[in-house]
Amino acid sequence: MVFSSTIFLFVFLPCVFIAYWTVRIELRLYLLLFASLLFYTWGNPYHVIWLLLIALISYISAIKLDGASTTNARKFWVIAAIVFDLVVLFRYKYLGFFLQIIGNISGYTFTQHQYILPIGISFYTFQALSYVIDVYRREVRVQKNFMQLALYISFFPQLIAGPIVKYHDILPDIEQNIVHFDDISAGVKRFIIGLGKKVLIANQLGSTVDKVFGENVIYTDFSIAWLGAITYSLQLYYDFSGYSDMAIGLGRIFGFHFKENFSHPYLSGSITEFWRRWHISLGAWFREYLYIPLGGNRCGVTRTYVNLLFVFFVTGLWHGAAWTFVVWGLWHGTFVVAERLFVFGGGTNTWAKLFRHVYAILVVVFGWTMFRAESLSEGLLLWQAMLGLYTPDIMPFTIEYYLTDKLLLIIAISILGCTTWVHEILGHCAISQNVYRRIVADGYLFIVLFLSMSFLIASTYNPFIYFRF
Repeated sequence: MVFSSTIFLFVFLPCVFIAYWTVRIELRLYLLLFASLLFYTWGNPYHVIWLLLIALISYISAIKLDGASTTNARKFWVIAAIVFDLVVLFRYKYLGFFLQIIGNISGYTFTQHQYILPIGISFYTFQALSYVIDVYRREVRVQKNFMQLALYISFFPQLIAGPIVKYHDILPDIEQNIVHFDDISAGVKRFIIGLGKKVLIANQLGSTVDKVFGENVIYTDFSIAWLGAITYSLQLYYDFSGYSDMAIGLGRIFGFHFKENFSHPYLSGSITEFWRRWHISLGAWFREYLYIPLGGNRCGVTRTYVNLLFVFFVTGLWHGAAWTFVVWGLWHGTFVVAERLFVFGGGTNTWAKLFRHVYAILVVVFGWTMFRAESLSEGLLLWQAMLGLYTPDIMPFTIEYYLTDKLLLIIAISILGCTTWVHEILGHCAISQNVYRRIVADGYLFIVLFLSMSFLIASTYNPFIYFRF
């Protein structure tokens, strides 16, 4: 079940909302836990067992290490929890990939069982890890109520696509679950914006992306490769930020306040800045639980660069078990290191800012092309085509086949939406004392909701990009 499905919008969410306001206040959190487990069970009933087991191991390990009398005992329990969570993640997500690597090196063919990847496993595993580590660091107190910890790990708004929520950020909302009308109003508006991003923009771009990347890449020329790269870059942003908006809105409706996960990343003037704006919760997680423990920038220049490259290597691997993701992660890591080496970012005049922005966008778009490619060889061929170094002998389709008037309109709207203009205009109208401006803001949301519902009912195309994470 995904947020942009009719079963969620017309059945699950209304039923949960009505039940939330019907039951006694002290039972609301238990209702949300039940709803979250039901939401997750909808995809695969077997996978909810692993979700609960990870929550249980985190609960027991945290209690044990909190009550341990020696440092070694505390280390044992935190390591035990980390190992268990990573073994589960490895089994489902990386085992086949590493067996393939070993097989290619040794020449031995492994018989592999094809496991179905539990949706959102990378997200909720990282939340469980952060809780146990924070208890070990004595940054949060141990949770004695298993139901509350299970809700933190499995809460359905951010379960399958983030943002990755830290325990200390959500603890006040769990312990004092208070919802005001302003929360519901703001949450509904935020959810509608995210739904519009997903259904009206990401899905419409996705059909073109699937056509471009679905064709044999040996028939892709310069113009088609760039069209695929640009449309996918926009689709990925609107799909993922749309899900984050919906998650933040849903959380707000039920009294939970999640931090922002995107901040206009395509306005960045460097790759370093891009990662401060893109998937903020993931970047913060790796910085706090991997980069800093590795030494961060405290162990000399060379060690800092090695740490950065390793973090981006793991970031790429976190997204998927394939060489394309590894290359994508190292691609970004290399440019982050290069920006530090050459003190990138000097100059404040318009041309310098424009150069930095164009540079950052080009690096990001090239990276997304590899991210989307089905194989490393396909990604490299697409890069060659984008650089004008490859021209197919046969062209079954020309650029005109893909570049329709509808697509051009959607691209123009999506590029405009990447700026701060729309956000600032609508935000100003929403808080204005002028009744007509308030009508404009509310009317915009109504139109987005109406069109989104219409598209969902009329179309069966509703891809979920982050199922593989």
